[in-house]
Amino acid sequence: MIKVRKRGEQIRQFILENVEAHPNDIASLAAQEFGITRQAVNKHIQRLVKQQAIVVEGSTRSRSYRLHPLVEWMQSYPIDGNLKEDIVWDSDIRALIADLPDNVRDIWLYGFNEMLNNAIDHSSGQSVIIKFQRDAINTDISIIDDGEGIFKKIKREINLSDERHAILELAKGKLTTDPDRHSGEGIFFTSRMFDEFAILSGNVYFSHKFNQVEDWILEAQQHSSGTLVFMRLNNNTSRNVSKIFDTFSGDDYAFTKTVVPVRLAQYGDEKLVSRSQAKRLLARIDKFKTVVFDFSGVEAIGQAFADEVFRVFRIQHPDIEVISIEANPEVSRMISRAQSLLDTE
Repeated sequence: MIKVRKRGEQIRQFILENVEAHPNDIASLAAQEFGITRQAVNKHIQRLVKQQAIVVEGSTRSRSYRLHPLVEWMQSYPIDGNLKEDIVWDSDIRALIADLPDNVRDIWLYGFNEMLNNAIDHSSGQSVIIKFQRDAINTDISIIDDGEGIFKKIKREINLSDERHAILELAKGKLTTDPDRHSGEGIFFTSRMFDEFAILSGNVYFSHKFNQVEDWILEAQQHSSGTLVFMRLNNNTSRNVSKIFDTFSGDDYAFTKTVVPVRLAQYGDEKLVSRSQAKRLLARIDKFKTVVFDFSGVEAIGQAFADEVFRVFRIQHPDIEVISIEANPEVSRMISRAQSLLDTE
């Protein structure tokens, strides 16, 4: 009897963890996973519906399921000089996640405070809206301000040619328009702590998913004004703040390592062939001791681009460790050629 009950719990947990990705075929998926009939799976689905863990939508033929929000909350705050992120956390957010594990609460404490502080200090907006939603698996928080827009401001403050270039700079880390008050680490580390992290501003979209290695996404979407930051975290993740910091820190806990998604240096269909593109990629890289260039999604690079990154830069900065990952055979050959020229000098 205990084994039967445990198996039932496993089936229902599987349904909860996969229903968002498979809203229309979750019954078939679970049946295949556990070697049982769809009718047997439907009994577990109906139990979850009665428990208000999931919601059923549509008729029999077009039926779909989604997680049922257990908590939904929204509040607007004026950015008037009196708004403080720690006060909002203590008064409004802390109680909503009080029953979650310590490591999960610590991640939310760091990420929420960093992102709300950015809206308060950098947005030049009049107000900020915070949306909170929690279901049986995940918690989501969105922070939306009505200010200038993060990418537009970064472009203006550090004289970039394109708002999309701001995404590349954010991906590197140590970027701030107010160095006296901010280290430029908040977005970099926050984006790596959460299962899903996204920023939408203007028509530029910046996203990172934890389980997809450096999967930064750039798309054309429309957001009227200001900045929207979205964070999602599994309520029972084993991840913790210290491990994320350790991944990118040295023995003295300084932020010394970065992973740069190379494909963000290219816009649209352009190829990475020129030294100017390489210099775009290399901007501010000298702030780190170890730089990992992630070539995921890059089909090819030119000789001049490779030479600038893997020979010229290394001659100019011999103390910086430069590593390449996820390069296809064609890209690897071009990198090896540049490195071989360095070795002969």
